[in-house]
Amino acid sequence: MNDAIIDNFVAPRCLEKIEILYEDEYLLAINKPSGLLSLSGKNPLNKDSVHHRLAQQFPEIRLTHRLDLGTSGIMLLAKDKTTNAKLTQQFQARTVIKRYVSILSGELLSNDGVIDLPIAKDDKLFPRLKICQQTGKPAQSQYSVIERFKKPNLTKVIFMPLTGRTHQLRLHSQALGHPILGCDLYGTPETLAMSKRLMLHALDISFEHPYTQQPLTLTSNCPF
Repeated sequence: MNDAIIDNFVAPRCLEKIEILYEDEYLLAINKPSGLLSLSGKNPLNKDSVHHRLAQQFPEIRLTHRLDLGTSGIMLLAKDKTTNAKLTQQFQARTVIKRYVSILSGELLSNDGVIDLPIAKDDKLFPRLKICQQTGKPAQSQYSVIERFKKPNLTKVIFMPLTGRTHQLRLHSQALGHPILGCDLYGTPETLAMSKRLMLHALDISFEHPYTQQPLTLTSNCPF
């Protein structure tokens, strides 16, 4: 059943180009457009992706992390296997800091906080995940409000995920009672209709260069 769901999903064609924000002999940082897969799917119709496009120019390119189809913003890639291993160690040690901008439905009353809710697979609603205290893996998302809007009530926030679970920010926003605008999996028909795209953008990433050991912060301007 799960395979059938995967095979039936076809991502709409993405006409936007990938913008290279930073490049040296080891690394590449790009701005991923919303609507482009990070990695090609099993379905041949889902071949177009960040990896597929960049592999034409950089045959050894490797994703150090992924962004959801609807999420735009900064992605870090390694140009070779050794660099990828070094960066993966930083991700596993949780020394890589990522920040996202998002617009949530409704008015978030707290100015900042940490959402600490474990995430598990939801076999009944694949490909969705769920909050589950029994089987979930630990997941924490720090947030701070940067702007509030009226008519309709919306809240613009900066998210800093302290863990890197799939769908983490989308699921944690829903759990707060304030789904991300344009979210097809964890929103309501109303919040989905409020935006043509998922209002989630990877703003910046901070890490240590794997060879120079210099701290690097790379930024992608928010398009909304």
